[in-house]
Amino acid sequence: MIRGPSTIAIACRKPDGQILVREQPLGGVYTGPLRRLPLIRGIIMMWETLALGIRGLVFSSNVAMGQEDNEINSRALWATAFASLALIAVIFFAGPLLLADWLESLVHSHLLVILIEGAIRLGLVVGYMAAIGLLPDVRRIYAYHGAEHKTIHALENRDLLEPRAVQRYSTAHVRCGTSFLLTVVVVSIVVFALVGDPDLWLRVTSRVVMIPLIAAIAYELIRLGGAFESNPVTRVLMWPNLALQSLTTRQPDEAQVEVAICALQEVLYREGVLQRVAPTVVGEAGENIEEAPPLD
Repeated sequence: MIRGPSTIAIACRKPDGQILVREQPLGGVYTGPLRRLPLIRGIIMMWETLALGIRGLVFSSNVAMGQEDNEINSRALWATAFASLALIAVIFFAGPLLLADWLESLVHSHLLVILIEGAIRLGLVVGYMAAIGLLPDVRRIYAYHGAEHKTIHALENRDLLEPRAVQRYSTAHVRCGTSFLLTVVVVSIVVFALVGDPDLWLRVTSRVVMIPLIAAIAYELIRLGGAFESNPVTRVLMWPNLALQSLTTRQPDEAQVEVAICALQEVLYREGVLQRVAPTVVGEAGENIEEAPPLD
């Protein structure tokens, strides 16, 4: 799945070997003026990542089952997204607080408890990503994740968008969502330390209601790191983020890279960067669907 300024494209390989590409224009909050405001854009990005990610997974599942014409129910999508946010808030934010709270009477240091809480949160995030990576289907998703990164690297370096050229690049990218997650954990330690040590119920509430603020700050830091990617100091600071991506990316094969290239090219076509060279078939719901030939 590749997102452009005003377009998103999802490419999937069908059981018969063809690559199906679905493109959809983005509007509303995804491309409006709020998307360009510092801090606000980080909150929008958090929701966008969740909502569009779920949409992409549902579509790819339908393609794998030969049911690509099935439409995604918008109510079900919203319900799934909100349920996911609630689960994230409970497990990764409120949960570590409750686990660390009982230690405060032992260590007599609120700051140390905050650090322990952050370490538990980091452990949960890393452990979860590593654990699901043991599943064969998730490992395949991680390989496609690596293919996306390689393809973006090739584009940024003005290299050829063909599998052999793309395969030369790294599976790690400074603006990856995995980097965002680690930055969120670090920022949460600072923000929650500033909250102080109120009653437990207030601390639990703060962990949940401050998620948007933490996401907004983390997003700006990621953007800043991307802007100064070549700076030696930035490289050192961003190294943990890049290292963590070894959990959520795998080396893709050429077939997987070809799928990522198709998604990127579709976005470039829609954004007016490339001219279309392949025919387009229009699906029942009006989405533009391109079928590339099967890989030899």
